[in-house]
Amino acid sequence: MKLYIGLCFLVAFASAGLVPVIPLEEIEQRITNGELAKAGQFPYQVGLSLVIGNSGAWCGGTLISDRWVMTAAHCTDSADGVTIYLGAINIKDDNEKGQQRIYSSKSNIVVHPGWNPSTLSNDISLIKMPIAIEFNERIQPATLPKMDGKYSTYEGDMVWASGWGKPSDAATTVSPELRYIEVPVLKQSTCKTYYVGAVTDKMICISGKDGKSTCNGDSGGPLVYKDGGINYVIGATSFGIALGCEKGWPGVFTRVTSYLDWIEEVSGVVNK
Repeated sequence: MKLYIGLCFLVAFASAGLVPVIPLEEIEQRITNGELAKAGQFPYQVGLSLVIGNSGAWCGGTLISDRWVMTAAHCTDSADGVTIYLGAINIKDDNEKGQQRIYSSKSNIVVHPGWNPSTLSNDISLIKMPIAIEFNERIQPATLPKMDGKYSTYEGDMVWASGWGKPSDAATTVSPELRYIEVPVLKQSTCKTYYVGAVTDKMICISGKDGKSTCNGDSGGPLVYKDGGINYVIGATSFGIALGCEKGWPGVFTRVTSYLDWIEEVSGVVNK
């Protein structure tokens, strides 16, 4: 199966003198310099092979229950359907132990009503699977942050990003094998100096230090904070700089704590 990079919308924002103005064609959604994942290491990670007209796209997502997947709006807003890869490490191995694939139609895709491709705001969507899946050691949901109003900014905390996106800027397609990075959450004020006017409080950023970042094809995938053995999903991969994923720029994610009410309203999934 040929995989397509999950890139849907680009946007440009001017700098305040700290960084150069980035042309329209150079802003894009974008794991580089990561490690290869082991079976069962990221059981909440899903892959999304999207049907868009006569072509397709590849994105990531996060399993949040036995029926629901969370991803980015820019991955799904033009999709006519999607094959969801569960329990996968090698997405090109049709006979991989523990891997499951489930097709979900367009009617089961719910894009956030406030999604704006011009500003990349509210870049979040949900996909309902046609049947409830059974959990096992390779397929487990991530946990949503508790809906108690006391949300951490996670600034400075170490977090995990994973996906099948391009493993380097030189790569021409997504990685067949799941990769991951462990990186710190960047201060919001610092991230805003890179993407002036683009980053809002409903977004969360990771440092791109040492060339470790998300890349093309990681869109919609999970950003997870691990606490006491619990995998809290705190972000969905949204965008980065098209000058290159290894250039040291921050990766930007949709901040999940800003959408807990909407997620509960649509899916019924909540962590009280």
